[in-house]
Amino acid sequence: MAQSSPNHVTWHEGCVELEKRESLLGQKGCIVWITGLSGSGKSTLACAVEHCLMAKGKLSYVLDGDNIRHGLSKNLGFSAADREENIRRIGEVAKLFADAGLITIVSFISPYKKDRAFARSLVQQGKFLEVYMKVPLDVCEKRDCKGLYKLSRAGVLKGFTGVDDPYEVPENPEIEIEATNAAGEFIS
Repeated sequence: MAQSSPNHVTWHEGCVELEKRESLLGQKGCIVWITGLSGSGKSTLACAVEHCLMAKGKLSYVLDGDNIRHGLSKNLGFSAADREENIRRIGEVAKLFADAGLITIVSFISPYKKDRAFARSLVQQGKFLEVYMKVPLDVCEKRDCKGLYKLSRAGVLKGFTGVDDPYEVPENPEIEIEATNAAGEFIS
């Protein structure tokens, strides 16, 4: 669990205003937070959006959940407290990137509503877009590109989101993507 800053630590305002950075880049910094079950297509969508933005001359960066666990959050497990800390960390990093004027694309399962609400609270209203990948659990399990559902169902992987740990569906995401058709087939 994160601790608050010591009393002797004081916030230092930056020397260049956000508006000047955004003017230089010709874009507004923001956070596009993609959430959904493992195998729902979050990383695929994040990469597609990044390529599209690049083609339009916009500077963006993808913060992917698996990649972050190789560095910034490599000391965290998958308990509820560790997941909360993982989202706190990435929320703070995404806030810094957005403040630098980047379009920050976050691709994280982020299963708990309160953690996503915390990340949203870090930036001004209108600078956080929650994108929910609404893909049914059975479709995600069929995809199982990393073999995690199989490990979870076999009892090898405990606390896996959607199997033996909850995923709290967003109530009012700015964007909801149903990445499958009625037959459960992937829609590009």
